[in-house]
Amino acid sequence: MESAFDIIAEPNRRAILSLLASSEQSVGEIERQLGMSQPTVSKHLRVLREAGFVESQVDAQRRLYRLNPEPLKEVEAWLAPFRRFWSRHVDALERHLDRMEKASSGKGRKKR
Repeated sequence: MESAFDIIAEPNRRAILSLLASSEQSVGEIERQLGMSQPTVSKHLRVLREAGFVESQVDAQRRLYRLNPEPLKEVEAWLAPFRRFWSRHVDALERHLDRMEKASSGKGRKKR
């Protein structure tokens, strides 16, 4: 069985997951939005479905796919320590930008 990382390593699968993160999509909609052929989309959806990343339901003449976020928990757990790293650095950048803004706004004032 492939890990979540093996599944999302393929760029077309990541693109499909990104689309499905915002709304349900049919094969045709995915095909049009990503500029992929129908067989390519179907192949990647089959891999994603078998790995549990997407679920599908039949709606009249078409099959709708939606994201199942559960398998992404493995990725989330792996990213957690890096998120703390990014958070500290983003907070430091925000403090730096605030200091720069205060310094530049103080220079523009005229003394009377």
